[in-house]
Amino acid sequence: MNRYSVWKYLILIAALAIGVIYSLPNMYEPDPAVQVSGESSTLILGDKELNAVSEALAANNIAVINAKVSDNKLMIRLSERDQQLHAKRITQDTLGQENYVVALNLAPTTPDWLRSFGAGPLKLGLDLSGGVHFLMEVDTAAAIDIRLRSSVSNYKTLLRKDRIRGTIQLNDGVVTGRFKTEELRDSASSLAFKEMPEMSRRKSVDGDTFILELELGEQAILKLEDEAVAQNLITLRNRVNELGVSEPLVQRQGRNRVVVELPGVQDTATAKRILGKTANLEFRLEAGLDAASFNREQFAYEDRSVQLERDIIVTGESVSGARSAFDENSQPQVSIDLDADGGKMMHRVTRHAVKRKMGVLFIERKTRKVGNAINENGDLEPVYERYDQRRVINLATIQSPLGASFRITGLDSAAEASELALLLRAGALAAPMEFVEERTIGPSLGAENIALGIKSVVIGLCFVVVFMIVFYKVFGIAANLALSMNLLLIIAVMSMLSATLTLPGIAGIVLTVGMAVDANVLIFSRIREELKNGLSPQMAINTGFDRAFLTILDANVTTLIAAVILYAVGTGPIKGFAITLSIGILTSMFTAIMGTRALVNLFYGGRNVKKLMI
Repeated sequence: MNRYSVWKYLILIAALAIGVIYSLPNMYEPDPAVQVSGESSTLILGDKELNAVSEALAANNIAVINAKVSDNKLMIRLSERDQQLHAKRITQDTLGQENYVVALNLAPTTPDWLRSFGAGPLKLGLDLSGGVHFLMEVDTAAAIDIRLRSSVSNYKTLLRKDRIRGTIQLNDGVVTGRFKTEELRDSASSLAFKEMPEMSRRKSVDGDTFILELELGEQAILKLEDEAVAQNLITLRNRVNELGVSEPLVQRQGRNRVVVELPGVQDTATAKRILGKTANLEFRLEAGLDAASFNREQFAYEDRSVQLERDIIVTGESVSGARSAFDENSQPQVSIDLDADGGKMMHRVTRHAVKRKMGVLFIERKTRKVGNAINENGDLEPVYERYDQRRVINLATIQSPLGASFRITGLDSAAEASELALLLRAGALAAPMEFVEERTIGPSLGAENIALGIKSVVIGLCFVVVFMIVFYKVFGIAANLALSMNLLLIIAVMSMLSATLTLPGIAGIVLTVGMAVDANVLIFSRIREELKNGLSPQMAINTGFDRAFLTILDANVTTLIAAVILYAVGTGPIKGFAITLSIGILTSMFTAIMGTRALVNLFYGGRNVKKLMI
């Protein structure tokens, strides 16, 4: 009696093996590292960059464990974490900031044989192991300029629609309109009041020319700056979600700065490139040969230059969806979906521009070295400046009026198309952003507090182990072994799911441990009752497990429902607690019922037992 089927033992052995494989990577502490990737996904890193950085670090007495290029990323592992920032600055000075993104990282040391199973270390939250901290500053002046250029473009379209003839120019934040008659100027002023009520209006006369000047007031500027920062916050959160970061922090700090904290990020260079990239688009018509010089701009396109109108049809802010794919010629493309207003504007312009060419202008904020300067310590250091790189990535003839959905081609590679689609799908930044500060941050609760927390968990577990052995003897040993397996499976499942462990998550694990022991206590108490009722030891074991099962199931299912609700409505620490609790409930039911019974059957199954050690 109480013989366990071989297939059940095989399931337990398989579960234990999976638990060991996917828990082992957590025994290997990561190395502090500096990671380099291309500013664009099309830039290929090789031995040239590797040798240059290695020589520069060696010349500055920075100990390097290993440096290699893998998956088009240069990873430099350091022996000391205190040298990360110094190594990062040296790497930036060696390679320059124009074409490379240099970021701090923690490089995993998981052995290759474990990686072959797809095993990796458990991600730890900011409160346990710290993470990457970015302080970013929004270029609000650029935000106002972008908004003004877009408003002027729409204003010109409305003037043409109402047949109000004149010249409109934007210089230093002031929109200047010149008209031949006072009547035309007054009509343009009335239209400006309806379309741009936030702008103040001034009228003047210069000879035979009637002048209208539009300018943003102080309150309007503050409002636009707030809107730009708010939109950038939303966009950054979307981009973080696209990166798949667990429990990130994205919040405003001060007037025009944003703090981004990313726990458990393994590819910080990619995160930095995606977060900081402006990656905006402007759709413009190609300028005609008779276009006035002030109404056209020249841009690079492939191996030549083209001239586009200054008027913008729509920008990346109107993009509601973007997908990368391949066209009929197997070339990379990005399918674009515009929102309702963007689709209307695109159709309104292109229906009168059939057979004309439309250009797609891609705008990136980049950094370049402009010279050297002497710092406070008297040392010579490089000076960098930020600039906007604008290039036409597509110039195609409009065959028929366009609407809310179309596609852009002419991209260099599938990687560039995928990255552009990701950035547009996450939303365009209302204004460029600069990285003011970057650092890896330590645990917010302090290493000592974390050590004390772990110590308290260990002490509690020891008391539970002793209690189970003293009160339930052999059955207590079986329960403790099942409990150990339960903890192993929790860590393994969380590692497999790339879940982030936080301090509230540890609280969820401790609660799970108590629940797992509680299930065994119910089973063992039931076995004792059956023995008192006169059942034989083997019958008591069988009846105890079977009759306690429904009680355990009901208790765990109700707790699981509560955990799911906590995860659905909670944020941050609450979600961390709910995740570990949910996983722990499922693993504890498996180990407390199936695992414990398998061990008990190993001890007593198929034997003529007169007395149970319980």
